[in-house]
Amino acid sequence: MANFYLDTPELKHHLSHPLMKRIVELKERNYADKDNFDYAPIDFEDAMDSYDKVLEIVGEICGEIIAPNAENVDHEGPVCANNRVTYANGTAANLEACRKAGLMGMAMPRRFGGLNFPITPYIMAADIVSRSDAGFENLWGLQDCAETIYEFANEDQKKRYITRVCQGETMSMDLTEPDAGSDLQAVMLKATYSEKDQCWYLNGVKRFITNGDSDIHLVLARSEEGTHDGRGLSMFIYDKRNGGVNVRRIENKMGIKGSPTCELVYKNAKAELCGDRKLGLIKYVMALMNGARLGIAAQSVGISQAAYNEALAYAQDRKQFGKAIIEFPAVAEILSLMKAKLDASRTLLYETARFVDVYKALDDIAKERKLTPEERAEQKTFAKLADAFTPLGKGMGSEFANQNAYDCIQIHGGSGFMKDYACERIYRDARITSIYEGTTQLQVVAAIRYVTTGAYLNRIKEYENMPVAPEMEGLHNRLKTMASKYAACVAQITEAKDQELLDFCARRLVEMAAHIIMGHLLVQDASKNAELFGTSAQVYVRYAESEVEKHINFIRKFDKDDLAYYRK
Repeated sequence: MANFYLDTPELKHHLSHPLMKRIVELKERNYADKDNFDYAPIDFEDAMDSYDKVLEIVGEICGEIIAPNAENVDHEGPVCANNRVTYANGTAANLEACRKAGLMGMAMPRRFGGLNFPITPYIMAADIVSRSDAGFENLWGLQDCAETIYEFANEDQKKRYITRVCQGETMSMDLTEPDAGSDLQAVMLKATYSEKDQCWYLNGVKRFITNGDSDIHLVLARSEEGTHDGRGLSMFIYDKRNGGVNVRRIENKMGIKGSPTCELVYKNAKAELCGDRKLGLIKYVMALMNGARLGIAAQSVGISQAAYNEALAYAQDRKQFGKAIIEFPAVAEILSLMKAKLDASRTLLYETARFVDVYKALDDIAKERKLTPEERAEQKTFAKLADAFTPLGKGMGSEFANQNAYDCIQIHGGSGFMKDYACERIYRDARITSIYEGTTQLQVVAAIRYVTTGAYLNRIKEYENMPVAPEMEGLHNRLKTMASKYAACVAQITEAKDQELLDFCARRLVEMAAHIIMGHLLVQDASKNAELFGTSAQVYVRYAESEVEKHINFIRKFDKDDLAYYRK
């Protein structure tokens, strides 16, 4: 039987990271739930065993049900009739399998029917689901919208809505509008409070809404009349049971075709305010988007895994000139770099997830009691790391997913251009990852301040001080040399005190930081398990070295006057 968890030992490696001890300790609150829930863990080992067993179930469902359905779902797709969406048959079967297995609301507290999983094993499940069908991940993965309700809604709303998500109802986040894409400050969907009915009504149009006919929607709307910026926006919960929202159409997309991307028309749709007025964009959407970006990073890693697996299997099987094409150096080189990029993006993903886990758990504890000074310092440290690493994980992970999907096609040659092979679908599915939930260019905008403040360099210094296996010392030293050159490059740009120059060089500076960080993380992984990661560490550090050198040479020779050539 196919199992997408058991056949990928890299996942268990990341699940067993030493920081998981602290994460579980914080998440389980001294294992207090064991007295009220028979499936709650009694200690750390029991918790880890629970994560392992659930991920094994995820792996089995993905290998036996979701992946085999993927091609038919891609061809059939969802349909819109009478303003409602009907999923493809395979999608409906996938959702039912996940509901029966209790895989909805995985990260939600047990009192609402969830599994109380930390972010890390939940993101691992998203990685596995994405490998099986990236389009289905967009439906299943939207359960993390419940996190926003858990963080910001009142207790009554939590009980009513989170419980339903844990029982298997679907969610969506309705942010984008025809005239408000990445610029969410331009959102104009109108929210009006009725004193007579003691509720809010929503009117307007939303566009590009993933799973737009879901059961429960989080909606960004303009609650303050006469405003035109983010300060006039609030977050609302819309319940499909109340009616008032129709699906005008499903977008005809290049990829992730099993996931209905909808245009919605709100007409006097009854809704509830989530949290406080005026904080919809400033606070709640920012938190929602950070979670979504981590989810897209996981989706990207899953797609990279699928692309690598398809390419490797084909290269081993396909024979030309009397031997398997994997024996040709040109093909072997592509495969080795695909694997290195996959391992690099995955190690960055789980490093980020662990950072998120620690600060989120401490945030949650702070609602119950006052944090100690040590806990407050810990919360602040990990929140900053999570904020710094999230755009790197999403940006680099999605770019690597696209590169691996491209190389997968290349290894298949002409066959890869045909719909007979899964790589054609993987290639189409990968393309959106570097666009939605903030393009790669927007991830650079989010990340560049961590370049200029020295946050990335500080973290790199911490990695430099971590012990490595003797056989990894050479790579470790090469990464130190890269970091010194990178630091000089950052100083050159920041000391110029020219915002336009900084903006122009931002992508290169962010990519260099990411390459060095991922190189260090892979060296750490290889130090613990050379069999799994030794080759990828060797390949990736050499690749990173060439990429860093390329960017440094460009910036070193770049003059402000050169900007004129790039302006239009």
